[in-house]
Amino acid sequence: MSDRRLLLVHAHPDDESIQSGLTMAKYVAEGAQVTLVNCTLGEHGEVLVPELAHLAAEHEDRLGPQRLTELTDAMAHLGVTDFRRLGGDGAYRDSGMVWDENGNAAAMDEIDPRAFWRADLLEAANHLVAIIREVRPQVLVTYDEFGNYGHPDHIQAHRVSTYAAALAAVESHRRDLGPAWDVPKIYWTAESASRLREGAAMMAEAGQEMPFQFDLENLPPMFSEDEDLSTAVSSTPEHVQAKLDAMRAHATQITPDGEFFAMGMDLAAITWGTEYYRLAKGRRGPVGESGFEDDLFAGLR
Repeated sequence: MSDRRLLLVHAHPDDESIQSGLTMAKYVAEGAQVTLVNCTLGEHGEVLVPELAHLAAEHEDRLGPQRLTELTDAMAHLGVTDFRRLGGDGAYRDSGMVWDENGNAAAMDEIDPRAFWRADLLEAANHLVAIIREVRPQVLVTYDEFGNYGHPDHIQAHRVSTYAAALAAVESHRRDLGPAWDVPKIYWTAESASRLREGAAMMAEAGQEMPFQFDLENLPPMFSEDEDLSTAVSSTPEHVQAKLDAMRAHATQITPDGEFFAMGMDLAAITWGTEYYRLAKGRRGPVGESGFEDDLFAGLR
């Protein structure tokens, strides 16, 4: 078992590459054990490849296996060999989402009974308890209580991760799932509001428009002000490239000429070259020149 073990819990294939791809590539390269858990196969994702449109939920409803193939390709780019689905493939289905009147993601009016949003919290948490006790991670990464931007599956992933981490530490809880393990550090994914504003200014100077339309003075909750952030993980150009390649591997969700890469490769590398986190549990480690921790494992005894 590696001396450093990182467990990440994400809702759908592609979430992990967008929000944590750099982090995973960095720690794999450094010899840490990296385990990824996706809670669904993203069956309700939008299909951006015309020749695969027939796989969509509203047509043949066969998108899940395709997204698993894309996830496998993405993990090969990042070097991650231990990636799992919560409860096994198809145990929980993508809940889908709509945009509410405030511009945030929300649950659809009609949800499949198998949807992750409807999952029994204890049942889902116990699936993760078993993984936590097996892997024994020093660091767990998941979403904040708002799921970054309100997607119901992101919110549920936060709830399941939080409950599972608490249950896994209780010696008398479900001894059949393995010896108790108390995860020392828990982080929530986040984005830097100041970095977004700086990027917008850079694009304006270059005569380019922001690919995503944000009100820079009224950003969604996922964009934390810098004083709310605790850790900034950045890495080498090779790891940034691995992240960008992993994002492209999710071909049904992210197009090479789409919004994620609309700013050009140079600026994309800057934009995606640092991943930010908020410390939700544990002892904060030493602060580097950036003003943040620069290592998720910092401060562990």
